[in-house]
Amino acid sequence: MKNKTYSIFGAGASGLYTAWRLLNGEPDSKQGEEKRLLAGDTLELYDWGKYDFTKENPGTRAAGARVCTWHYNNDSSQAYLELGGMRYSAWNGQPGAQNPGHRLVTTVINKLDLDKYSVPFNVSANTLFYLRTKNMYLNDISSSNPAPYNVDNYGATTSPDTGFSTIESLAVDPDASPKTRAEWCEFYQNGAINVELPESSVFQKGDKLKNIGYWNLLFDQLGSEGFQYTADGNGYTSNIINWNAAVAIQANDEFTPGSQYKTLTKGYSSLFNALFSAIVQLANQKGIIFDYQPDTRLHSILDQNGKVHFSLATREHPDKKAALKVSDAAWLAMPPYALELVAQATRYADVEGLDVLNHERVQNYLSSAIMQPSYKIGMFFDTPWWINDPNNKNNPVYQAPILAWEITMVVLEALAKKGFPLRYIEKINNCNTILNTPYASSAALIEAVVQCINERLTIEQEKELLAASQRNTIGPSITDTPIRQVVYFGNNALDRDAKPVYGILASYDDEQFTSFWEELEYGNNDAEKVPFSENYQPLIGPRKATAVMVKMLRQQLAALHFGPQADYSIIPEPLECRYMDWSLPPFNAGYHAYAAHYDVCDVQQKIRKPSQLISNADANIFIVGEAYSNDQAWVEGAFCTAESVLNDFFGVLPIIDDENYPFICPCGR
Repeated sequence: MKNKTYSIFGAGASGLYTAWRLLNGEPDSKQGEEKRLLAGDTLELYDWGKYDFTKENPGTRAAGARVCTWHYNNDSSQAYLELGGMRYSAWNGQPGAQNPGHRLVTTVINKLDLDKYSVPFNVSANTLFYLRTKNMYLNDISSSNPAPYNVDNYGATTSPDTGFSTIESLAVDPDASPKTRAEWCEFYQNGAINVELPESSVFQKGDKLKNIGYWNLLFDQLGSEGFQYTADGNGYTSNIINWNAAVAIQANDEFTPGSQYKTLTKGYSSLFNALFSAIVQLANQKGIIFDYQPDTRLHSILDQNGKVHFSLATREHPDKKAALKVSDAAWLAMPPYALELVAQATRYADVEGLDVLNHERVQNYLSSAIMQPSYKIGMFFDTPWWINDPNNKNNPVYQAPILAWEITMVVLEALAKKGFPLRYIEKINNCNTILNTPYASSAALIEAVVQCINERLTIEQEKELLAASQRNTIGPSITDTPIRQVVYFGNNALDRDAKPVYGILASYDDEQFTSFWEELEYGNNDAEKVPFSENYQPLIGPRKATAVMVKMLRQQLAALHFGPQADYSIIPEPLECRYMDWSLPPFNAGYHAYAAHYDVCDVQQKIRKPSQLISNADANIFIVGEAYSNDQAWVEGAFCTAESVLNDFFGVLPIIDDENYPFICPCGR
């Protein structure tokens, strides 16, 4: 039997997951057995960038494509910030359809033995806002202290997220709302406005939401001021653009009771380091040739007589064809912008074979994903100036409401090293109600521990426990200024004995706000030296912020935490400040959203093997990633599209029971 070659283009979440599952997946049939990689077969992994995977495969930046962990001084033992994707929704392992959580990410973390590094990603219950020069906390918004917006029906006396609830109520009955992935998929296809609206409304009862732009609907129903309050106060401009209203309702409903968000104490990029190491190990064990080629991009791709013919280009000359190769199957694990670059190479040429990407129906479905640019700027300080702290030169007038105490496995390990009684540690470890549960006050944590161990702690033991478990994270605080959201990572260094350094995501913004910061990437006397299309900063890694960018950040942070009249100088100079501009190539987006007027279920089913859209065609070219998934903007989406391709086209048994958790929308199947 002739040896097989499988080729994956993209070493981000979907590319690594595909490689891992091709090596560890079990076949579900004879056909699956025939497509399985065996000893002597080749698995190729190409990537335009060069991620820092292992000592043997170092790179220019942390692994993960649009996940990018950045440590202070690039020292993995120091505090870190996430300048890309930050978290996942933890799954409790129960198979019921209504159990929340990202099941594939949770499963991968478990199988890679990363559970011990998994900790809650806490979200504040009392958000600090700075809107229209007014500082206020969520819990203080009321009829006597409204937000500074002239919203109809007293809308400014409640949370800005009330606008999302108002829109959802037009189509979702609280007593019969979608609860499962399959039910939401049905909603994407058939969800409609089901209440009578006045004649003055642009949209009326019976109108299908998939054919309505979300911005249009928000503006029509909330009015100018109501829309602006919702837009400013939710923090994500990407949430209120003119995308598919049916999908938007579900996405803005994501923070539901029962959801617990988590991250990894070593940084979210560590998930992809572990995946890469597992791929190398599995390939060696099975005698499969694993050929990893960084600094190499897919230039063009065609199907010729059942084989995939493709050309490659180097990172140094990404527009010039450098090599021609043939494969039995190819996975395009890349975002829409990168796919468009590949399609352009053959769009206006006479070619032999099937040009899948340039077929009209394929191009139409590729257009269903809206690119949403985002921008993240991280800063490290020697004091946590955003909360009251004895080491601060100036304590904030409006401190971040993020102080909490939480016992995790890392905390228990730290306590053990300090000589905390082992019998207490064992008891706490067995108290499921305490472990990974945030407490809003130190007294509440102490009381819970005392109840668990059934003994009183000494004063010294209480101090040790509180010092180890205090978490000054995560936030966010929200503002209508260009920083938009501030996320507080604090001192999360693995080395708890080192001099503390405190990190914040000083700006987490998207859409039009990215251009505000782009102009500050240069000094006041600098000229543009590289065309936008050739600025590959996201592949290189976090870039040092200019002095003007730092000053602008300090100015807006001062207004958020000290009031609108505060001078920028009240915010200390950072120890280090770097940014990631996700609007730049080859990603050109931090995340994606479905456009209106598309059947997103059919898109998810067809675009993963685009030749399905072409009559009498069958090409082993596949598209995977979050952009065309049922979990856009999440690593889960990348994993789920990859898993669905392997299950449906390569006979690989699902990694988990998918009866109650369809990886992509089933479209009534």
